[in-house]
Amino acid sequence: MRLTTKGRFAVTAMIDIALHGRSGPVTLASISLRQRVSLSYLELLFGKLRRASLVESTRGPGGGYSLSRKAAEISVADIVLSIEEHDAETTHRRDADAPGETGRCEIDELWATVNLRAVEFLKSISLQSLVDEQKAKGVQAAVRTETRRTPAGQPATRKPFVVDAPNSVFALGRRQQSAS
Repeated sequence: MRLTTKGRFAVTAMIDIALHGRSGPVTLASISLRQRVSLSYLELLFGKLRRASLVESTRGPGGGYSLSRKAAEISVADIVLSIEEHDAETTHRRDADAPGETGRCEIDELWATVNLRAVEFLKSISLQSLVDEQKAKGVQAAVRTETRRTPAGQPATRKPFVVDAPNSVFALGRRQQSAS
């Protein structure tokens, strides 16, 4: 098992879904904004999480991702192993292809034991416990607001957004001169 930023971002995104998914599916765009992770990176991670049956996707307006089972039933090991699975298989194949070396067997056994202990530890931590920790720190789920849609064919009447700031150094200078 490798503990990489991919695994860390996947755990963070799963906590986000558990926190914000009570009112419906959570979009990757909203996770991207809250967690400051690129949308394309999240799409890669969520493809793996979906194949591991940790999340479910809902298409269409109001769609997004939700947990496929209760947060208490998902361990951190489930998340990390689903993300790092391909990398672990590649490393295992590379090690198996290498010619045998004397003395290497003991080192391999040591790392296998360390790996086993790490997996056991991560299995003991549930997603729900991480969500509870976040709530204890004061992190609150965002309240989803309904967006008003206009009937087809009717233009939406919105006030235009006007920026009252200079758009260049020259405009700033002119503004300061006129204010003097």
